[in-house]
Amino acid sequence: MQLSHELPDYAYTLRAASGHSATVNDKVLGASFIVTPDRLVENWPVAVGAALIVADLEPVLALEPELIVLGTGDTQVFPSAEVLGRCLARGIGLEVMNNQAAARTFNLLAAEGRKVAAAFMLAG
Repeated sequence: MQLSHELPDYAYTLRAASGHSATVNDKVLGASFIVTPDRLVENWPVAVGAALIVADLEPVLALEPELIVLGTGDTQVFPSAEVLGRCLARGIGLEVMNNQAAARTFNLLAAEGRKVAAAFMLAG
């Protein structure tokens, strides 16, 4: 039996993520970022989940995802009701989890062909 490595049909894959760094493809990132299956937005200016405001979410919403995966560092930190409400009002799902779980979830959803955006908070 011959085994072959199947390459994904999307551009960006998360290989690792923690509260302080993440590896997207072969690039190690040390600052918060946003990723979709076909786009990487570096230096998202948010580092603390509890401080997230609606305006911080605008770069993610501008990508028009059907679902946002929000990685809040080493631990899961839920944003304010106002932030959650902004997503619901636009019909966009918001899943909040720690960065490790967010990376796994993003990769799974991207592999399924979903229109997902993931925003990761990294404490520099």
